[in-house]
Amino acid sequence: MSKTISGFSKLSKSKKIDWIANTYFSNREHAKSIIKQYWNSNDKLQQLHDEFIENTITNYYLPLGVAPNFLINNTLYTIPMAIEESSVVAAASKAAKFWLDRGGFKTQVISTTKIGQVHFMHNGNVTELTNFFNAVKPKLLNAVKPISKNMEKRGGGILDIELRDKTNAIPNYYQLHVSFETVNAMGANFINSCLEQFAKTFKTEAETYTSFTTESKQIDIVMSILSNYVPDCLVRAEVSCKVEDLTENDDIPAEEFAKKFVQAVNIAEIEPYRAVTHNKGIMNGIDAVVLATGNDFRAIEAGVHAYAAKNGTYSSLSHAKIENDTFYFWMEIPLALGTVGGLTNLHPLVKLALEMLNNPSAQELMQIVAVAGLAQNFAALRSLTTTGIQQGHMKMHLMNILNQFEANTEEKTILTQQFKTQTVSHNAVLEALEKLRQ
Repeated sequence: MSKTISGFSKLSKSKKIDWIANTYFSNREHAKSIIKQYWNSNDKLQQLHDEFIENTITNYYLPLGVAPNFLINNTLYTIPMAIEESSVVAAASKAAKFWLDRGGFKTQVISTTKIGQVHFMHNGNVTELTNFFNAVKPKLLNAVKPISKNMEKRGGGILDIELRDKTNAIPNYYQLHVSFETVNAMGANFINSCLEQFAKTFKTEAETYTSFTTESKQIDIVMSILSNYVPDCLVRAEVSCKVEDLTENDDIPAEEFAKKFVQAVNIAEIEPYRAVTHNKGIMNGIDAVVLATGNDFRAIEAGVHAYAAKNGTYSSLSHAKIENDTFYFWMEIPLALGTVGGLTNLHPLVKLALEMLNNPSAQELMQIVAVAGLAQNFAALRSLTTTGIQQGHMKMHLMNILNQFEANTEEKTILTQQFKTQTVSHNAVLEALEKLRQ
């Protein structure tokens, strides 16, 4: 059967599934049963999911867990986390409990500015272009009034428009560099709508601008789009305590643990191979909360990693030091988040997650998400510098291995108890399970 098809998007869902099952699977009915197994029994809810994206055939579930005991600026939170990776929620919870008795997490939103750009080509005189921009800037702002009116009522809107000369990088290339405040919305649609109107007005006004020479009238719009690089949408999260209170376990003194911890962070600050994995651990916490609250984790990932390389070398997002017998661990990170619009108003579990967080503003959510990332990083570094990462991770992975071999409830109970004192590995679990079944 041909693997090409015309008009696929116009087929009903059942017809789409039939084609996929018949084209790609040897056991067609088994494939169909798995696809349908993940449908929601509530038809209205399933229709809602079907309409989130295009060509839907079923739902792809991720576990939604919670990490309690997060004390953030003297307020207690239980943080929802949607993620498939073992040990992430457990590690966050453990870090939260550790810092609960040491003053908790302190956070501060530093700035909330977001960026969008109109990219265009112009082969005329730069002075004429600059004069034109200064003359037309009020008209640009006026042209988006119908779009920005509601955002302005909520305290947001357009902060500024700059003309940026990028001809040193690409001949004839310029930008309208626009800064926005979108309050509680992530604001992608608002920003892009404003940018497209700016582009249209900018090009139209150029055609009738009398001070241009003929060649300068040519404004060639390439594209208008928001940027996911948001170095001025920044939040800080930190923890601190006396070094003597940084007790990890009986096997390592607090002073030694603090020193090794700071050394581990210092390594991630100067070694990109380590920094990427270090920051991935931070994103384990961040992505899980971003996803649970209906935000765009791909945009967050892109912006965060660009920020980690802002000085020309990819480096650690978090930092640590010992000063005056006090341990400090902190992070400043760009997070463009929203609590209104998009899935936040549509997905029932997203609405539940936000309610669990006391329906935060976008700025409050920035702080909660940053804390989840810092907690995850602390937990990872604590394991790495003491017992090693695999001991805790493989304990959490044990259940995945048992499920892979279809262990029943009794087998899981026995082997979970057995591996409390044994090293978990794929082969060790398989051998123990086979021995048990004999």
